[in-house]
Amino acid sequence: MQSVTRTRIKFCGITRPQDVIAACALGADAVGFVCFDGSPRHVAPQRLAELTRELAPWVTPVLLFVNPAPGQVERALGAVPHALLQFHGAEPATDCARYGRAYLRAVAMSHGVDLLDWEQRYASAAGMLADAPSAGFGGSGRSFDWNCLPAPERRARPLILAGGLDASNVGDAVRTVRPFGVDVSSGVEVERGLKSEALMREFMVAVRAADQVS
Repeated sequence: MQSVTRTRIKFCGITRPQDVIAACALGADAVGFVCFDGSPRHVAPQRLAELTRELAPWVTPVLLFVNPAPGQVERALGAVPHALLQFHGAEPATDCARYGRAYLRAVAMSHGVDLLDWEQRYASAAGMLADAPSAGFGGSGRSFDWNCLPAPERRARPLILAGGLDASNVGDAVRTVRPFGVDVSSGVEVERGLKSEALMREFMVAVRAADQVS
C-alpha cells in the first residue's frame, strides 16, 4: 500500500488569540508571528507570550525577523523560548545561527536566484522558505514561478513554499513542487492580520486533498 505524504501547514502573520486557537483546532503544524515592526502584522514582544499561550501541544511557534538587532531576537525568545526562527532580511548564516535555535532561511525567488546556492550558504538552516519578492518581506499575496525551484531529489534541505497561496491554488502547488510544507498569510485573511477560520479550513482541505494524489 502506497503511503500518503503529509504536507506540513503553517499559518503566518497571526495577531489575535482567536486565530491561534482556530489554527490549532484545524490541525496546523506551525503558527507564525511577525516580529518585524515594518509589517502591518507586527506583534510586539509583550504580546507574544499572550498569543503563544493559546498554542496547542506540538504546534510550533515561528518568529519572523528582518535584519533584527540581537537584542530584539533575544527579547522575543524570552517570551517564546521554544520558538523556531525565520529570517527574511540580509542576515548571514552566522547571525541566523547565533541564537542556538533552529531557523528557516527565507529566499525571495526573483529571476536568477538559485535555491541550491542558498542551501549551501545556509547549511545550518533547518529548512528553506521560498517566497515571492516583496518590499514587505512576505505577506504580499503574490506568487512566483514554481518551475524555478529545484526538483525534490536535488534539494538538501526541507522546502517550505510561500507566496500568494490560497485554497484555490495550494493544491496545484503541492502537486507541482512537492514541498515539505506550505506557508500562508494573506490567502486566509479578511484583512491584514485578521484571519478567517473558514478560509483557513478551506486551505487545509485543499492541502490534504492534494496529499492524496501527489
